[in-house]
Amino acid sequence: MPSPTGRPLGEVRFLTVAEVAAAMRVSKMTVYRLVHSGEMPAVRVGRSFRVPEQAVHSYLQESFVEAG
Repeated sequence: MPSPTGRPLGEVRFLTVAEVAAAMRVSKMTVYRLVHSGEMPAVRVGRSFRVPEQAVHSYLQESFVEAG
């Protein structure tokens, strides 16, 4: 079964909210806000969320701003 990224689910690497926060250098609450607002896709597993690694890369690329 393909994921929203088009890759088979077995090939998708999922990150915890803490891992996403560390990679983006933001707080876990910021990641939760992005997930709840729909800006960053996530899968709910029990009471926690898992974010596809590619979604983090896509979010950062779309949010990139040229300075100067």
